[in-house]
Amino acid sequence: MFVFIAGGGRTGAQLAMQLLDQNHQVRLVEHRRELLSLLHHEIPTEVIYEGVATDPRVLKQAGLDKANVLVACTNDDATNLVLCYLARTMFQTRRTIARINNPRDAWLFDQNFHVDETINNADVMAHLIQEEMSLGDMMTLLKLRRGRYAVVEEKVPAGAKAIGKQIKDLGLPDQCIVAAIIRHGQITLPRGISTLEEGDEVLAVTDTEGAQELAKLLEPPVRPAK
Repeated sequence: MFVFIAGGGRTGAQLAMQLLDQNHQVRLVEHRRELLSLLHHEIPTEVIYEGVATDPRVLKQAGLDKANVLVACTNDDATNLVLCYLARTMFQTRRTIARINNPRDAWLFDQNFHVDETINNADVMAHLIQEEMSLGDMMTLLKLRRGRYAVVEEKVPAGAKAIGKQIKDLGLPDQCIVAAIIRHGQITLPRGISTLEEGDEVLAVTDTEGAQELAKLLEPPVRPAK
């Protein structure tokens, strides 16, 4: 995959290094001298293109017309919006990803500017905090489908509502599938009639709502206040 990165700050540089380690083709565009000197010490010179990223001539010469993905991660939201618009309308780039620096600008990052995906640090942190509070001891192992689904794991504590019940009788939503049960170090692929025991480790593929329902079934009983 050919990934075109606009912006050579810490985010752009780190992303470029990770993508190169994964054997992707990368081009990074930056014009600030102080950053260019640092970039040449961190990533291969042939990856770096010196120029103003909002200049269509620079984008053409740097190879945006051949890129599969544009990542606009400059420190200016207006620049990132312009880059996504140019990438789609002038260069027919298939995917655009934009960094949101100011959360108040988030409403602008939509299909009007041809933004496919956004990276909004404020939203990410808020989502993580909310998820941690709502899912208790459940651990997210892997995100799927751009974060809509996840592979989660949780150990069944003593007194959990799910103990002794068959999986088909747990009342889980269709978007929550118990994929595996680890019991005494052995992995089993459950069926509808399989039951859960104390100490089991449950692996499930689920969306956010399904994870919350599963967490309720696997949470320890509330101890009465003394």
